Amino acid sequence: MFASTVHVVDIGGLGMGPDGRQVFEEGLAIPLMALAKEGRMNEDLMRIVRANVREPLQVEGDIYALAACNDEGSRRLVEMMDEFGITNLDRLGDHIIETSRQATLDAIRKLKFGSYKYSVGMDGYDRPITLAGEMTIGDGGIHVDYTGTSPASAFGINVVMNYTLAYTAFGVKCLVAPEVPNNAGSLAPITASAPDGCLLNVKRPRAVAARHTVGHMLPDVVFGCLHQVMEGGVPAEGASSLWNPQIYGGADVVDELGGDGHEDVPAFSTVIFHCGGTGARPGKDGLDVTAFPSGVRTIPVEATESVAPVMFRRREFREGSGGAGQYRGGLGQVIELGGADGMPVAMLCNFERINNPARGRDGGGKGAPGGVSLVSGKPIRSKGRQTVQGGDFIRLELPGGGGFGNPASRDPDQVASDVADGLITREMAETDYRVALTADGTVDRATTAQLRLAAAE
Repeated sequence: MFASTVHVVDIGGLGMGPDGRQVFEEGLAIPLMALAKEGRMNEDLMRIVRANVREPLQVEGDIYALAACNDEGSRRLVEMMDEFGITNLDRLGDHIIETSRQATLDAIRKLKFGSYKYSVGMDGYDRPITLAGEMTIGDGGIHVDYTGTSPASAFGINVVMNYTLAYTAFGVKCLVAPEVPNNAGSLAPITASAPDGCLLNVKRPRAVAARHTVGHMLPDVVFGCLHQVMEGGVPAEGASSLWNPQIYGGADVVDELGGDGHEDVPAFSTVIFHCGGTGARPGKDGLDVTAFPSGVRTIPVEATESVAPVMFRRREFREGSGGAGQYRGGLGQVIELGGADGMPVAMLCNFERINNPARGRDGGGKGAPGGVSLVSGKPIRSKGRQTVQGGDFIRLELPGGGGFGNPASRDPDQVASDVADGLITREMAETDYRVALTADGTVDRATTAQLRLAAAE
């Protein structure tokens, strides 16, 4: 009756990065088998797991936590059934599923029927890639066909079809039927297809550990299609893909940089989750440093530093990174981190929107592109395994979301407030928003009126 899922801190193999060429390199694949029987854990299974991960204690704890979640769900279900005198769930389940299916169809039928296309460009691993979607809206539901999408990659950014369907359906539900509960009924009218062997429909043993990088862009494709039919428009493109490097260290990392005699350096592995800005919404600014579509919360600096020997040198809003518009795109952030106490660290990097920043809508500007560098100035790539020398720090400049609407239509007082809060510069206020400020930061209304009149002409 219950299932639970979690990202364990380590999966073995190359980890949660894009470097793998086959799924066999990426981690431990466990066939379906019993975790426990008659209240006794399958110790042989647990020994296999512990022997194949870098953080055996934490991973084992995660597995026990998953089992505890299901136990708690079972307990609460029985309590509910006792409270309402329910002996089985068939009738209730059928009612919920059918009602949800009909509610989703009712919402879809309010849209203009037809076919609508949109595409999103991505940096890719070794070459640029394109996600192309054609949405067909009809009486029976919404279907998105991804014919025209780039072929599968040789690296681990590939996506399997169930993941493609999940983020396609999520994008549709967010805009079309957000209040309808998620279940088989509400999701049934939303379907997707992609050619076999394309980036969005790969088969085993293609590498897929970093599938989220591509999959999290699918709601942007869906939104681009729905913007053509939804009154008032939909949010602009956002940073979308998480920036979540897996960081690890130990004697092997020291040796990789030419060190020796460091067998006593403790090995560790941790993953940090960080994000850029979301796209501006019709009627509202985008959300700063907020993950969408994943919904994953940013991990506090203190939490990471307490469980792993890493040090954050800097973490702050990235000024001016939100796309200009009547409603501003959400800001990204700047992060600088490295090994604590001068120790080197290795990172599995997989960062997007560096060459393809988030686009605005209805006259809104692009969000700032992402950037990856080392504080020392040495070159570094945005994807793949990277090593940061002891004493150096990687600088991550996370992308911002696109703007919505004409920037010259933004409330001048709000522009002045953005400057005062350090979200945009005075120069951006004048060049992008056509708002002039006095020395004390208030709006120079006469000059602003002239700037906006000139822009309109």
